[in-house]
Amino acid sequence: MARRVEFVDTSILCNLLAVPGKCQDRERVVRELQEKREAWDCHLLLPVTAVIETGNHIAQLPNGHYRRKCAGQFAGILRMVVEGKAPWVLNEVEWNAAHLRTLIAGGETGSSLVEHASNQLGCGDLNILVERDRYLARTSGVAATVWTLDGPLAAYA
Repeated sequence: MARRVEFVDTSILCNLLAVPGKCQDRERVVRELQEKREAWDCHLLLPVTAVIETGNHIAQLPNGHYRRKCAGQFAGILRMVVEGKAPWVLNEVEWNAAHLRTLIAGGETGSSLVEHASNQLGCGDLNILVERDRYLARTSGVAATVWTLDGPLAAYA
């Protein structure tokens, strides 16, 4: 049986951090994270895209108090990743011309970046799929999906 890996989407991070306006499913996400940790059959990877998008959502909060609070919690989570104490590890992706070519082509989805954008699947979501595809290409014995609450991304997860 293949080892199960799930890429953590921005929607999950925003719920865990209780980012105002982005955390409507917080209780469910916290419960699912606990279940995943207890199961021990699922390894969680943090894609670079989720880090950048989550940071952007936090920076765009209109209330400075919540912006600072969420940013502090986010920095704490990133420190935990660096120290190997988080429930997930960073997906180390090589950002180069090959990655961009794959992103433009739409990875393994069968549709290009332009087609996805036209159908409202954003570049960040597509990049998470490309990160997953590239991870699968360099790893054997793994089944990888994306843990997300985002409808368009879930269709490819």
